[in-house]
Amino acid sequence: MRSSICLSLAVAASLTLGAIGLPVRSTQAVELQDGQTYFVRPPMLDDITTTQNTVLAWRPTYYFTLTMFEDAGESLGRVEISQRDGSSAARLIRYSEDTIAFEGTPRNRGNEIPVRETRFDRESQTVTVIFDSPVPPATVVTVGLKPQRNPRLSGVYLFGVTAYPEAEFAAGQFLGYGRLSFYGRENRRFPFF
Repeated sequence: MRSSICLSLAVAASLTLGAIGLPVRSTQAVELQDGQTYFVRPPMLDDITTTQNTVLAWRPTYYFTLTMFEDAGESLGRVEISQRDGSSAARLIRYSEDTIAFEGTPRNRGNEIPVRETRFDRESQTVTVIFDSPVPPATVVTVGLKPQRNPRLSGVYLFGVTAYPEAEFAAGQFLGYGRLSFYGRENRRFPFF
């Protein structure tokens, strides 16, 4: 409870100083008394796209583009991406560990950002991407997940994105939902995968 109050007061002070025209320059992450570290300004989920949007397409790539702000206060250590509507076996997506990351966007790629580890929790439908070196503030970063194939059923699929700063006790900050739409004929019979 006290940690929540401290965080609320810190955010309120920053907003008040900014509103009256005083520059707010914080290069330090928000660290609460319990040791958890938060971004001063969390990344923004800019876009989510796919290389193939037909059902059952093999080896597509799902791109998640984030903007790290200059005043983030901390580098980006890892990202969690969770499918939110996998209610049936036909809607579940399975991922390989061939995750990629790079500076920039899918149309304007920059330097590769090495990925140390990709973990997939099938039960929660969550992919965790841990960077080899933290992504610094003022960087646009794209993470490319590589599922085995697209889902069987057409429709809109939601993906929740949570970012974690590079810290020993990092607190995740939810960035919002991205969505991908998959198209195809539903009257064909496909085997479950």
